[in-house]
Amino acid sequence: MTIQEIKNRFGIMGNSPLLERAIDVARQVAATDLSVLVSGESGTGKEVFPQIIHQLSSRKHGQYIAVNCGAIPEGTIDSELFGHEKGSFTGAHEARKGYFEVANGGTIFLDEVAELPLQTQVRLLRVLESGEFIKVGSSKMIKTDVRIVAATNIQIPEAIRKNKFREDLYYRLNTVPIAMPPLRDRKEDILLLFRKFASDFADKYRMPALQLQPEAQTLLSEYRWPGNVRQLKNVTEQLSILEQQKEITATTLLKYLPQDSFSNLPVLLREDHKGGDFSERDLLYKVLFDMKKDIHDLKQLVGGIIQHAGNNDEFRESNEMLINKIYGEMNPEPVNLEGGMVLQRPAEVSHVANLQPVNNVGGPQHANAEVVEESLSIEEREKELIKKALIKYRGKRKYAARDLGISERTLYRKINEYGIR
Repeated sequence: MTIQEIKNRFGIMGNSPLLERAIDVARQVAATDLSVLVSGESGTGKEVFPQIIHQLSSRKHGQYIAVNCGAIPEGTIDSELFGHEKGSFTGAHEARKGYFEVANGGTIFLDEVAELPLQTQVRLLRVLESGEFIKVGSSKMIKTDVRIVAATNIQIPEAIRKNKFREDLYYRLNTVPIAMPPLRDRKEDILLLFRKFASDFADKYRMPALQLQPEAQTLLSEYRWPGNVRQLKNVTEQLSILEQQKEITATTLLKYLPQDSFSNLPVLLREDHKGGDFSERDLLYKVLFDMKKDIHDLKQLVGGIIQHAGNNDEFRESNEMLINKIYGEMNPEPVNLEGGMVLQRPAEVSHVANLQPVNNVGGPQHANAEVVEESLSIEEREKELIKKALIKYRGKRKYAARDLGISERTLYRKINEYGIR
């Protein structure tokens, strides 16, 4: 059976090489009786791989039992897995078969296997090594022939270092490892999955399917998705039910994405800014420092005007770099921003070309002289910096945000707040 046929049969969506590699490993190991450990974050879809392995194996006509080890109380987990004899503990009114006895000749999927108590881990290790187990309250050895596929969303080596998981059991379970990639490593699949979920919910609730605007598509692809495919499906369902307008914008989408941590948003910061909370505070510091530098440079420029009065060409040539530093090397043409907005060149830049030196102090001004007043408003300086960054990067917001030292989300909000069009 090909990888595409497996996808179709088990309803797997995506074309990521990492996903297809995991499917290929499951396909190859299915024909054996080797134990398999599927690892990956919560919500990635690990539960489909035991089914693939079981259905493609010679055990497909036997029992398939899925056990969530984290959902069974510690006091009853041994009884659930291995069974018990009548009277072996309070409430044991009759003998009971466990999963390993019922699934003889089939497959058992142990989900969240790292949640098993250490005592149960010892019993499981014996089953893996000898195919034997003992019911709770019994002394009789029972043979079983069961294929075990386990899954976990935690780093078991770390649990071993904390003495919460047996190292020998880990190596017995991890005979063949399958790594399920998180959704953030499958960026090419995110929009595909969204469209599939949107279509499914449109059919289910009898409403038009959602459509994403370009900026919303970018946000969807760049978001980290800590809850992976499960979270994407939940967000799509919420949008389908709650939004009357089916053309989804980035602003609308942001309302459905948890914002308690910047690590969960498409943040692009400088290397020296990683690990902190960088938003308006850092932009404000940047504005203040740049204002201080600009005022200092402006003083130099005015001093140069006074000293070089009478030779305009010589002055412009000697101070060209200084003028560009103050006003920025603005593109004379309007810049098209993402989303269809247009940013015009600031009017004050055109005044620089007409700037003429004045005579010595106390003398009359040149007839064509034009005074450029430096604004000391923090809000205006912040707005100007944002415009400069957008022009510098031809309207690419993620690069402008990175240069400004703020998150792309903060830049979105600032553009709307200042009405930059």
